[in-house]
Amino acid sequence: MDFYLKHARVTKTVLNLWPPFWGAGIKMTKLSPNFDYCEVRLAFRWWNKNANRSQFGGAIFSMTDPIYPLQLMAILGKQYHVWDSEAAIKFISPGRGKVYGRFTLSKQFVENVKAQTAQGSKYQPKVSVEVVDEHGKLIAVVERTLYIRLKRQYRPVLDNVA
Repeated sequence: MDFYLKHARVTKTVLNLWPPFWGAGIKMTKLSPNFDYCEVRLAFRWWNKNANRSQFGGAIFSMTDPIYPLQLMAILGKQYHVWDSEAAIKFISPGRGKVYGRFTLSKQFVENVKAQTAQGSKYQPKVSVEVVDEHGKLIAVVERTLYIRLKRQYRPVLDNVA
């Protein structure tokens, strides 16, 4: 896992071949070399349509699932645990074609994560992504709460000084 999180092209290829993405019609279309930007597309196929003939909400939700944690794992390195701990989706309008999620992590956000976790504490920031159609129309907003913490062996040892 360490290898592909150091190489954006490899990560992109692996995720595009990953059965949950591939089977659902989800494709990572862009991943910046430093992992701070990612674009994911969900195809509109007969097997991911709902009863209203629009994008299945579960597929929209799934396309956003691993992206922020994977980006942060690549940026922060193996010293950190990074997981989703909560998620919520708000559907705005039906998706009747391809939909896209664009994920951006600013340098300021990453520096804040490092500062908040430097003493070994967990940090649970909220991040969100807008899912839009081919014309930029807002389809859904997905909010995720991340769990980020230095792994035990990388946490500082604090003296118990009274």
